[in-house]
Amino acid sequence: MEERMGEVFADTKQLTVIGRRLLPGETAPDFCLQYLDLVDLAVQTVHLADVAGQIRVLSVINSLQRHMCQVSTQRWETLRTALPPDACIYTISMDPPQEQADFQDRTGVLHQALSAQHSAQFGQDYGVWLQEWHLLQRSVFVLDRADRLVYAEYVADQLREPDYAAAMQAVQQATVH
Repeated sequence: MEERMGEVFADTKQLTVIGRRLLPGETAPDFCLQYLDLVDLAVQTVHLADVAGQIRVLSVINSLQRHMCQVSTQRWETLRTALPPDACIYTISMDPPQEQADFQDRTGVLHQALSAQHSAQFGQDYGVWLQEWHLLQRSVFVLDRADRLVYAEYVADQLREPDYAAAMQAVQQATVH
């Protein structure tokens, strides 16, 4: 597994990322993530194929316990209404599904939160596993209807927000193709 150093930091702390960077045009790696189904209050598993056929924005964050991750998740929620009808947003973190659902309930966030808490596999496959923190690097991926990456942003400074405008532009471009 590839180790990347010198690419990610928070304040003065350099972080090691495990996994290679994905590039636009590549097929998105499959994933197995969890969420809390609020109808029956049971934890469910979702794979990439389960959400196929639409344009997906994967907003990857460290943890909903961190202020900047909360800000970013709430910003994506405000942008959700500007998405085309066949596009959706998923916020992905290492937080347990119940904590994600509690955050959504407290803040009014409606888009789906997905948990990678049981495995570093998602982080490694998407090149966002922060070795020192055992969390995911803040990043944004836009997948087209055929599961191809049309946009990938790996945020270097973990105390900064991603480029929302560039991601939204990638969503618009994926809509016309």
